[in-house]
Amino acid sequence: MTTVNRLILQNGRLLDPVTGVDAKGDLWVEDGVIVPAQKEIPENSEVYDVHGKWIVPGLIDMHVHLREPGEEYKETIKSGTRAAAAGGFTAVACMPNTTPVNDCASVTQFITKAATREGSARVYPVGAISKGSKGAGLAEYGELRQAGAVAVSDDGLPVLDSQLMRRAMQYAGSHDLLVISHSEEMALSRNGSMNEGVVSTRLGLRGIPAAAEAIMVYREIALAELTGQRIHIAHVSTGAAAELIAQAKARGVRVTAETAPHYFTLTDEAVGDYNTNAKMNPPLRTEKDRQAIRKGLQDGTFDAIATDHAPHSVLEKELEFDRAANGVIGLETSLSLSLALVRDGVIGALRMVELMSSAPARILQVEGGTIAQGNVADITVIDPEKRYVFTEDSILSKGKNSPFLDWELQGKAVLTVMGGRITHNELT
Repeated sequence: MTTVNRLILQNGRLLDPVTGVDAKGDLWVEDGVIVPAQKEIPENSEVYDVHGKWIVPGLIDMHVHLREPGEEYKETIKSGTRAAAAGGFTAVACMPNTTPVNDCASVTQFITKAATREGSARVYPVGAISKGSKGAGLAEYGELRQAGAVAVSDDGLPVLDSQLMRRAMQYAGSHDLLVISHSEEMALSRNGSMNEGVVSTRLGLRGIPAAAEAIMVYREIALAELTGQRIHIAHVSTGAAAELIAQAKARGVRVTAETAPHYFTLTDEAVGDYNTNAKMNPPLRTEKDRQAIRKGLQDGTFDAIATDHAPHSVLEKELEFDRAANGVIGLETSLSLSLALVRDGVIGALRMVELMSSAPARILQVEGGTIAQGNVADITVIDPEKRYVFTEDSILSKGKNSPFLDWELQGKAVLTVMGGRITHNELT
């Protein structure tokens, strides 16, 4: 990670959804802030010609698992943010299912201090909705907010008690905290290990029906309407849930939603011969669902693309399919897979940047998401044509559990800048 006083990016394609800019130009950074270009290049400037490349606001992933504290053998804040920077991310929001659970100020402060000390990306902690994420009593939101939390979630587990979730929305609203819902009806999903359908029947695995997600999404929307508070639906995987979210938005409900690259790229066929790197929760769905997710990214149903980056070691993954842990890594493939949506004509380049940067900043109410002058210099330079093979040896995350291993991908972050500091550089 290097710091430069003056950074100049020349001849790039500037893309900024906040200002609507999509034009060729230069971008200047001085002392960590985006400044107007000058006629003469001062001495001691670091200059890159980025012709053919995109200059965009630093990408923001609003859903990752950094595993620290407690499971550092899977991931640390240092390794996870290095992977983030390599993927073009300048900021990530980390879920609270660490050990111990991030349900108090001391854990939140541990995360923020470690990120400040050794992080290659900004880290925004997400506190737990309930104490220990056990769904029995609310955590202390005022304490979490003061310590640096930007949202609350029991991600990995749903809040089964509807009255508790109602109180969580009201309590979080009073502290200006976003509530992020892991939407899963456990009575339907219990003991399931993949999508319920033809593939699960063929493999002899217990399935999880799409209704397990849709039922809980419906409840969250109903509670948001009841309380008038914000709700964010995490990792949406089904067309049924997307339709509910679209209808709620049309009624003016304060709901936002994210989906992940594996849901718009793969189907449950990726499980193949019991490939545990394709096991996640919610599970990969059908082709009909995949198409519905892509449509939702196009028509505004979804506000953000998030990775749900969930590193595991071989101890949790190299097991029988129904015993293996849920989750896949995603920080280092998200951009390439999202660029495929642009090449396929599903979304435009500005919309992709909005989904991966401007909208997450707006939803989390954090800095970034624009390259307008005067703003902090969180910047990603993308080479949309660069081709590479995603191999296990190239992964910076401690987790290697990806269904995209050995895929040839196109499009990559080649320079990542956080607050004027270069955190990843493939231009030199």
